Amino acid sequence: MAVELNHTIVAARDKKLSAQFLADILGLEVAPQYGPFMPVPIPNGVTLDFADASGPIPAQHYAFLVSEDDFDAIFARIREAGLAYWADPHHTRPDEINRNDGGRGTYFEDPNGHNLEILTRPYGSGTD
Repeated sequence: MAVELNHTIVAARDKKLSAQFLADILGLEVAPQYGPFMPVPIPNGVTLDFADASGPIPAQHYAFLVSEDDFDAIFARIREAGLAYWADPHHTRPDEINRNDGGRGTYFEDPNGHNLEILTRPYGSGTD
């Protein structure tokens, strides 16, 4: 049996703002609202469904595997937006990218404090 992740719900203080933030940074489009959700379809068939949440929002981690060219474009948008970014998930190496597995990666936060990551090589796929 083939199992594929189809969608996941992303808690947000403002689902429209959060969905648009992610779409803008990654160069994607926000789909029309579906019920209580603001969907952001990812090209591999997974959809991130942003939903308004009340109360504290626990930070989640979302990692996006991108091409080298897409990394350059996304990273430029991160810098143009004045977003803080780090080379590591614990945010101890600010204003750096990593070179894990022979690729490039960086972490940044969305408006809800979710830890977002772009990387060009899956972890464990190459050399450090």
